[in-house]
Amino acid sequence: MNIGFLGLGAMGAIIVPRLMAAGHNVTGWNRSRGKAEQLIKAGMRWANTPREVAAQSDIVFCIVTDAEAVKAVALGPDGVISGLKAGGVFIDMSTIAPEPSRDIAAAFANAGLTMLDAPISGSPVTLIQGNASTMVGGDKNAYERVLPVLLAIGPKSTYIGGNGLAVQMKLSVNALLMIEVIAFGEAVALAEKGGVAREIAVDAILKSVAASPVLGYRGPFILDGKMPAVPLADVTLQQKDMLLVLEQGRKLGSPTPLAAAANEMMNACRGLRIDHNDFVVAHQAYRILGGQQ
Repeated sequence: MNIGFLGLGAMGAIIVPRLMAAGHNVTGWNRSRGKAEQLIKAGMRWANTPREVAAQSDIVFCIVTDAEAVKAVALGPDGVISGLKAGGVFIDMSTIAPEPSRDIAAAFANAGLTMLDAPISGSPVTLIQGNASTMVGGDKNAYERVLPVLLAIGPKSTYIGGNGLAVQMKLSVNALLMIEVIAFGEAVALAEKGGVAREIAVDAILKSVAASPVLGYRGPFILDGKMPAVPLADVTLQQKDMLLVLEQGRKLGSPTPLAAAANEMMNACRGLRIDHNDFVVAHQAYRILGGQQ
């Protein structure tokens, strides 16, 4: 198929080659062309605007930072909606709140077009390992049409329901993920304060019933010299999702006390000026607050 891809950051840079390896023709766009050069060399076609991408594509994917960025590439003067042909599908993989996602989907429906929200559960690591999954909201017939393409990105896909429900589910999954990673840091710091060596504490947790995929690849980052120079998700990026979770809890009247506590540890990381690291660095914040360094 002819596929468009908007947003060639850490995730897009991995997904586009997977789509091309599956035999699809990919046309890409990014706000700064520099991030696209390696993909262009690998065979991706370049377009100057999201509208140009859409005009050449049956399906257009999008992964950008926030709702305003999605609106700009989807509905702006040179947006997808003005270039996508009848029968085309716009698939937003960004993590945003359900309300703006539904508003964008309604604009596409009014234009006789289809939008799906299909956020990814996973990081660049899980994408590379082939373990990422997608959650999809929107028209089920459209989902079934694009499912083979989604499975070229990751081996698992779940249809959640109508528009906006997939991003709602992604926020819930991210809340669980963030709470788990923050709790891991708390547990290791507590063990260390009691006299257990950090390496042994991490090894014990990863061999215990509390182990999980996210702790398996992120947990070792807290060992000396293991924190990646380029974080999978730094404190600011991850806190963006946590704030969306807290706002959804407020709007829905659904209590989120653990998410609130995890968010406070993100604030602590910012106050300690260690927020440029992957958010698992909350472990260091626990150590400092506990008087360990």
